[in-house]
Amino acid sequence: MSETLSFESELKTLLRTGKVVLGTRRTLKMVKNGKVKMVIIASTLRQDLKDDIKTYAKLSNIPVYEYGGSGYDLGKLCGKPFMVSTIGVIDPGDSRIIEQVKEGTQ
Repeated sequence: MSETLSFESELKTLLRTGKVVLGTRRTLKMVKNGKVKMVIIASTLRQDLKDDIKTYAKLSNIPVYEYGGSGYDLGKLCGKPFMVSTIGVIDPGDSRIIEQVKEGTQ
């Protein structure tokens, strides 16, 4: 549980101090161009889109974090009144979210 709490606090720091793109189409385009440092996807994202993002991210060595909640949960965390299925991290700002995800995957 503490992993989720720290992820959520790092995400809030990222949104406050960093630079992100919201939305699957925009994020996928940025991943293909190698312009994002990390991708966060909601667990409810369609499987074909998840596969596309993961494939292109792997080619560019971009870490992908699958958030356990739904797109609505992710949207709420971002302070948006709508569903956010995908977040592309352009600049992490003051957050340690990328290091945290890399530590968790290894």
